[in-house]
Amino acid sequence: MTCALLFPGQGEQRPGMLHDLSDHPAVGQTLDEISEALGEDVRRLDTAEALRSNASTQLALFSASAASFRALSALGVRPDHVAGHSIGAFSAAVACGALTLGDAARAVRVRGTAMERAYPSGYGMGVVLGLPEPEVAGIAEAVGTPDDPLYPTNVNAPLQVAVSGTDRAVDRALALALARGATKAVRLAVSVPAHCPLMSGPEAELAAHMAKVEMARPATPFAGNVGGRTLRTADAVRDDLIRSIARPVRWHEATSVLRERGVDLFVQVLPGDSLARLAAAAFPESRVACLQANSLERVSELVDWTRRRSENA
Repeated sequence: MTCALLFPGQGEQRPGMLHDLSDHPAVGQTLDEISEALGEDVRRLDTAEALRSNASTQLALFSASAASFRALSALGVRPDHVAGHSIGAFSAAVACGALTLGDAARAVRVRGTAMERAYPSGYGMGVVLGLPEPEVAGIAEAVGTPDDPLYPTNVNAPLQVAVSGTDRAVDRALALALARGATKAVRLAVSVPAHCPLMSGPEAELAAHMAKVEMARPATPFAGNVGGRTLRTADAVRDDLIRSIARPVRWHEATSVLRERGVDLFVQVLPGDSLARLAAAAFPESRVACLQANSLERVSELVDWTRRRSENA
């Protein structure tokens, strides 16, 4: 019976999210360290205007999740596994010791800037609920064209699958999904076509940057985005961080593997609660919590209780 920390991706951002973080000293120290590494005050990136930028959004999300992890760590929380959805994988890499905070922040800036520069407008993502992956793939094939490409991407749950492409193609796919029985089909708050072949250029830019970054063997198993498996070497984590930019996030597979490995408590760090809700739906026999609805101290108590229970089992 162990604990996994979950680090959220895009879609969880909201104005003011960095200013609403806990006043724990570790939070301020983390935001200061990130600001120093970037040469700019990261606290300026959570305004409504700043969050219109894909690059700023990724940095703000990374900063919020890294700061909340550092605060939990200061209270003695030591996860047994970590998993990050999309951009959340970079804060997960910090949490497991594979990347330093500064190196991760600089990599996130390269990633977000490259994605935004490649597709400044006219592209995005949507999500379909209630249809399985093969059916969503068929919809993407039916509506996509050379001028309006569309791809099935992230598999967040067996019946929650994302699509990426031009705005026109995404809108057509969502309408067709509803016509074919989807319970919900909506646009995501993502302004680029992430996790599909359209991201091959940004992937190459990120790979060139990451080739110069020193990484360490993760001290805690890291659940990868691309293969949906736990990774235990520096090279494997580096490869996953690079490749996931242009490939689907196999989130349900990754968290299912964590459950099979004995994870009994899933905790989502800030911001948001979408990953906690996915875990609660997929693994009703597990305990699930998120910092959005619990204090740092309460989450620390839950993790400690889970560990004691495991030791006494």
